[in-house]
Amino acid sequence: MAIAVEHDKRRQKILEKALAVFMDDGFENATFQKIADKCGITRTILYLYFKNKKEIFSYSIKQLLLSVEEKINIIRSDDSLSSVEKITKVLLSVIKQLEQNRQLLCVVLDYLLHLSKSDANPEDRVRRRTVRLHRTLSSMAIEGIKSGELKKCNIRTLHDYLYSFIESAIFQLVVLKRKNLDELNHTVVFAVKELAV
Repeated sequence: MAIAVEHDKRRQKILEKALAVFMDDGFENATFQKIADKCGITRTILYLYFKNKKEIFSYSIKQLLLSVEEKINIIRSDDSLSSVEKITKVLLSVIKQLEQNRQLLCVVLDYLLHLSKSDANPEDRVRRRTVRLHRTLSSMAIEGIKSGELKKCNIRTLHDYLYSFIESAIFQLVVLKRKNLDELNHTVVFAVKELAV
């Protein structure tokens, strides 16, 4: 048991150091050797934890998304909240976690720009990684409309409207380098209230 805990701790430390390498050099120029050097270990030791830099990067994103999903599920299961409150809390929770993971978002943007220069489709990659979040927003919108708490409207349009707040948060954090998203949080609260019947 203690070995597994130590392995996980070391893996987490590697992720933190790797993120710094990705931030300094960009995804394309970051190398496995640079990551190993930053961690103060050999490449051979690094291979015990990760196969390559892409796996390190993918694992970082997966960790963030799992954390987001965990918090969303707690909010969704709270029967004391109305649909409007659930949607608001979910959006605010996602935005808060994006704020807390600003560095990772910068690396993700760099990676997506790297992909767009090749023949790969960055939109497809993003969609695959966020499919559960999309489904959650859509199902919460459907539940709200069915319960009569939200105005009737096209689900796809409502979903796109709600998801645009998440995209705005990413843009403001990564491109505009905003220190906080207080204004966006106020906008989310206001906008979701306007959807209520």
